[in-house]
Amino acid sequence: MASVKILVEGYTNVDLENDDGKEKTCPNITLIQDKNLNIVVDPGVLESQNILVEALRKEGLTTEDIDIVFLTHSHIDHFRNIGMFKRAKTLEYFGLWDKNTVEDRKNQVTENVEVIETPGHSNDGLSLVVNTDQGKVVICGDVFWKENEPENDPYATDKTKLAESRKKILAIADWIIPGHGKMFKVKKS
Repeated sequence: MASVKILVEGYTNVDLENDDGKEKTCPNITLIQDKNLNIVVDPGVLESQNILVEALRKEGLTTEDIDIVFLTHSHIDHFRNIGMFKRAKTLEYFGLWDKNTVEDRKNQVTENVEVIETPGHSNDGLSLVVNTDQGKVVICGDVFWKENEPENDPYATDKTKLAESRKKILAIADWIIPGHGKMFKVKKS
């Protein structure tokens, strides 16, 4: 089984009343480890890249130890720090990049890590389904920003596809790591 850990807990104030009128956001930055493979999901935006360097250090890793950086979608708040991982390949909607070469995206990263398409928030939305000892964890970018929120995504490119992606994820997941909030358990009926 793979392991999943949120390295930096995300946040956003877009869905809250904000006195100064400035949007503040950072995605969940997540580490997946499976089969000697280290994957960072959505390296995000941070006040300082040292926050991520320190979070990796606490796991006994450096940026050079990361094999793949996975992007859930192409909004800059989810990928700005991708350049920190000079050795890593990048797995995104259009393929697996190694420096300036790209190959087609394979949906099975390892036997425990699978890529699924989850459009709606953006046209290039992807999620990772990770088999862990605690069940299936789905890392879904902004399909959900926080637990079952926002009900009405103001940035959604296609609200119908977003509703379908949410339904798909809820059917698969035991746990969800949303784009900007705490990991939550899916309530199964």
